[in-house]
This record gives sequence, structure tokens and C-alpha cells, in this order.
Amino acid sequence: MRAFVVDHDAGVRDWPEPTAAAGEILVEPLLVGVCGTDLEIIDHTIDPAYVRHPLVIGHEWVGRLREGHALGPTGTHVVVEGVLTCGRCPECRRGDTNRCVVYDEIGFTRPGALADLVKVPACAVHVLAEHVSNDDAVLVEPMAVVWRALTRLAIPDGARVAVVGDGTVALLTAHLVRRFAPSRVVVVGRRGAQRDLALRAGADDFLITPPPETFDLVIEAAGVATAVSDALSLAARGAQVILLGLPAHGTTVPLAPDHLVNNDIILQGSFSYTRAAWAAVVELVNRGELSPGFLITHRFSLDDADDAVRALRGPLGEAEPRGKVVVRVRD
Repeated sequence: MRAFVVDHDAGVRDWPEPTAAAGEILVEPLLVGVCGTDLEIIDHTIDPAYVRHPLVIGHEWVGRLREGHALGPTGTHVVVEGVLTCGRCPECRRGDTNRCVVYDEIGFTRPGALADLVKVPACAVHVLAEHVSNDDAVLVEPMAVVWRALTRLAIPDGARVAVVGDGTVALLTAHLVRRFAPSRVVVVGRRGAQRDLALRAGADDFLITPPPETFDLVIEAAGVATAVSDALSLAARGAQVILLGLPAHGTTVPLAPDHLVNNDIILQGSFSYTRAAWAAVVELVNRGELSPGFLITHRFSLDDADDAVRALRGPLGEAEPRGKVVVRVRD
């Protein structure tokens, strides 16, 4: 079968067709998102503890059941949690499934969805309502990442919010944080072409230069060192700062501890998503309360997946917006 495989190189090639074992089901991917983390896997810059090569990438996706199952009949549209947990360790029992001591993840340590077929644990599968579009469903995974970060801390009504970054995760952050009744949401990005996407996502303003004002909640969603520094500089006294972006392994930033202490700032990292966060996002999507598909700006077929990777790398012209890049595996 066709699959986008990463080893010493990367590209679409033949890959053995999976066979489901007990507790597993086969799913046909329909639409797959690619992101900066996939580039890190391809470039071998991600922490090697989190990947296993050779690897079929693809952790943001929507698919359909190949055969009927207790979950639904053949063809039922589903999304699948990528982080696969043991359910028994202390972290899992506390609900912190993103920190399961047995790390396993689709598209990282086991084959992902940029393929004609993928096998997944049945317990990780979530059925979508019939009205949910593939465009909205393919963004469940990054929305779950954002949702977990936003729900980890108490966000007061009327908070002034800054989002640092203008990629898909940053735009989804602006979209989701609106559910917490902020008084103002500002996206601080790098490219003016992202302005319309940011405003449509829910931002009140889009800025290239960090503003002189400070904010009650600052979310760093760019995954680069300069964005972390910008996020800290935008924090008001008593602010909460969430580091959501994933910089390249080994990235460091200067930090002034007295600034954090004297300004009573909460600095919080957030890794991936929990099962509860995933379920909450699926429920919101199924109820029609989240429809982020407008963020998709670039579409490719599986046979042209190399072009999708090139589009993700850029550079793009200043006038060309770039939201989510997706690969259509089948209709």
C-alpha cells in the first residue's frame, strides 16, 4: 500500500498493509494534516526518545471504519487519539494520560495516517456526528492540544489575552480561547498575510511588533526561542504564561527568575493532550460549536505529499496566507 515513510529520507513508497489484532481496528484515512512537528520528524531534530524510525507520519487526521464494528457500520467517520496510554500507571489514574509512563503515539512510535490504511486501538476511536465535515474533523488533534493547555489553568472572565505565533496552533488558540469570555484577544505574529485568518479565528487585533501593553494570559504557540522571550515580555503582573509551542530539541532561552518572582507570574508548559481534552473537543465538534475548517489553506493528494511538505516549509510570499496544510488520502 502507499504510505509517506520517514527513514534517512522521506517520501511516498510501498509499505506493508497492516493486520488488526485483538482490540484493534482498521481505519481508512481520509484527510491528514501535516505540521511543524512532522518536519522535525523528517529532519530528525525531534527528541529521538519520541520517535521510532522507519516511520509513517500523520498524527492529525480523520478517517472511516474499513469494516463494521461495535462503534459503527462500515464507513463510519472517526477521529483517533494519537497518544496511546496504558490506563494503569499513576499518571493515567490521575487523568494525566499525556504523561503516561508508557509512551506510545500514532505517527511517532507507530505508523501514522499518511497511508492507505492504519490500524489503531479500538479504545482510542471517537465517532463523529454525520454533519461534521472532514475539514473540521482533521483539526481535532491540534485543538485537543490547545484545549488541554487552556483548561489546565483557571482563566478569569474578562482576561486580556495575547497569543504569540501565527501558525495553525496559534490560530486555533485564538479560536478556542474565545470560549473563556476574554475581554480582548491579540495575536502577535510574523507575517501580515496571516491577519485575516487570525481575525476570522477570533482575534480582535493582529500585530507584527509586540505591543507596549501587557496581558493577563499569554500563550506562546510558535515553538521558537524568540516567541518565548516575547511571551514573557507581554505578561502583566500576576499573569499566566503558557508555553504551548514545541521548539527543536535542545533549544534554550535566557530567563530572568527575578522577573517571574517580582511579577508573581505563573509559567506553565503544556504537553500534548489528555483523553479528557480529546473527548471534550470531539463533543464540541459534534455539537457544531467548533468549526475551524476555514483554517485550511493548502491541499494536496497523498501522491503529492512531498509538495505538502515543501508548502509547510515555505518560504511563502508575504501576501500568501498559510493555515493548515492537509493531504487528501481518499474522498
